Amino acid sequence: MSNLDLSKISLRPFKLSDVDDFLLWAGDDQVTQNLRWKTCGSREEALAFIRDVCIPHPWRRSICLDDRSIGFVSVYPWSGDDRCKADIGYAVAADYWGQGIATKAVKMAVPQVFNDLSHLVRLQAFTSPENKASQRVVEKAGFLKEGLLRKYIYFEENIKDSVVFSFLSTDEFPHDD
Repeated sequence: MSNLDLSKISLRPFKLSDVDDFLLWAGDDQVTQNLRWKTCGSREEALAFIRDVCIPHPWRRSICLDDRSIGFVSVYPWSGDDRCKADIGYAVAADYWGQGIATKAVKMAVPQVFNDLSHLVRLQAFTSPENKASQRVVEKAGFLKEGLLRKYIYFEENIKDSVVFSFLSTDEFPHDD
């Protein structure tokens, strides 16, 4: 699927009717290998995840191609004295990797997030040092690489390094190229 028309990409809240499309990518180990949630193993599990996690989430959007779910962007706001910051995460179905979809989705999400969560000052992304594609996504979306956090995150029963990127509310919002 080359020369994909990125103008057909949209972000919207998840719906229960997304379950079959959701299962195609959330049930793929390639897609979930860098996520902190496990691969969905059945339609029932996917439906429960959409109902119990995606829909009530404070800021989780389905990345859609022609209104069909092919991935997600989620923002995890911190609380208390740290409520000025939030973490962003994303994934796209493996069939759509390398086509600019994740970058487009993150570029679309950033201004929406700062508008919807007006108290935010900092949006941050964490990637594994090995996940160069994810690092390119946030860099192309205008995030600044801040550095490597050694032995920072507990993931799959190991403590691993993480690369941190940030986008501040005062930064210039990304534009489509």
